[in-house]
Amino acid sequence: MRFTFQTRYLLYILTVHAVLVGLTFQILEKNKPLFIASEILIGLSVIVAIGLYRSFRKPSDFIASGIEAIRDKDFTVKFVATGNDEIDPLIRVYNLMIDQLRQERTRQAEQQFFLDKLIEAAPIALLIFDFDERISAVNPKARQLLKLPESALLGRTLTGVAHPLLTQLQTLAPDQPQTVRLAGVETYRVLRGQFIDRGFRRQFLFIEELTAEIIETEKKAYGKVIRMMAHEVNNSIGAINSILHIAEPDVADPEVRQAVRVAIERNDRLNGFMRRFADVVRLPTPVIVQTDMLALTRNVSRLMQPQADNRAVALQLTLPDEPVFWPADSSQMEQVLVNVIKNAIEACEPGQTIRIRLSDSDLTVRNNGHPIPESVAANLFNPFFSTRPTGQGIGLTLTREILLNHGFTFSLSTETDGWTAFRITCPLRNAYYSNP
Repeated sequence: MRFTFQTRYLLYILTVHAVLVGLTFQILEKNKPLFIASEILIGLSVIVAIGLYRSFRKPSDFIASGIEAIRDKDFTVKFVATGNDEIDPLIRVYNLMIDQLRQERTRQAEQQFFLDKLIEAAPIALLIFDFDERISAVNPKARQLLKLPESALLGRTLTGVAHPLLTQLQTLAPDQPQTVRLAGVETYRVLRGQFIDRGFRRQFLFIEELTAEIIETEKKAYGKVIRMMAHEVNNSIGAINSILHIAEPDVADPEVRQAVRVAIERNDRLNGFMRRFADVVRLPTPVIVQTDMLALTRNVSRLMQPQADNRAVALQLTLPDEPVFWPADSSQMEQVLVNVIKNAIEACEPGQTIRIRLSDSDLTVRNNGHPIPESVAANLFNPFFSTRPTGQGIGLTLTREILLNHGFTFSLSTETDGWTAFRITCPLRNAYYSNP
């Protein structure tokens, strides 16, 4: 058993004075006055020893109280000077240390509060990871961008979250910003950074959505070009066709007259071609009403059935029993569905199938025709991009603009089962099965 310094000191004092009492009794037993005087002196010595012991204890008591306060993270405890030249310097050092600790803690708390507010108000999505690369914190912008509740994110790795964007970022190199595009038109700038926490490395992920900025820049660029082209082409075609119409009756040579007629028809086709381009720029703002998507889907399918039959492609519908109402512009959504089904028909060979499925918040057109090559998947919704030699790339551009103006999310990709799916989702939760 080991004794503390205080216990050993007490045992030493008690032992010494006990021996002194015994020796005094043996030596001065017959000299009573001197014996009594010796005992008094020994008693005074004991009192002095106890006083010295208490004086020795004071610094220890101060240190113990200070340690307890620091352990409890209570930096408000301070000691008052006692007037003892040996203890007061210790008290002054402790009080100075406590003041510095309190100021540092206050400064850190203020910085942490500012950082928390900054993260909460940041317009960029932020995910913070723990030491095991699991998500430990997300800001409101991240929840909004990923469309997932906090409970579906916290404590999970990137691959453990059911979101197509996060699964692509698992192998993202640190401190190297990249641009990522999903199957639709969503485009993001992402950065995986690092910081040191308690001596260990942790990571965070910045996600900035660029979709709106990129689309707006594209629209301004191609809108200006299309308007300029349409102005020049229409002016030229109008003047040329007027001359050709005037000259056509006076041409005696049948071959020349036929050539004039071909030139007029070619000008008309060119004029129609430019009008279709201009329609993308002049697309009107959608008139949002509660639209019966069940009736619209069935009507468009009937409209496209002859084209499917001509290519020997099966058109299968899976529709709900009750009407499904979406807040949409019916004429524009009809154009979207026509474009999507037309592309699906053109992607199929005879004997293949197109499946159209409608639910309360999703409309999906799937086909088992030619899959989308990876080399073109990221460019499908680029303005006027087409993989067909005679294609103009207007259909998907117009479809993109209509769906974005409606606030609908959409994607086009070839899935793991080999089927290509165009999926439209109405994110508004007021789609319902009843008459508006």
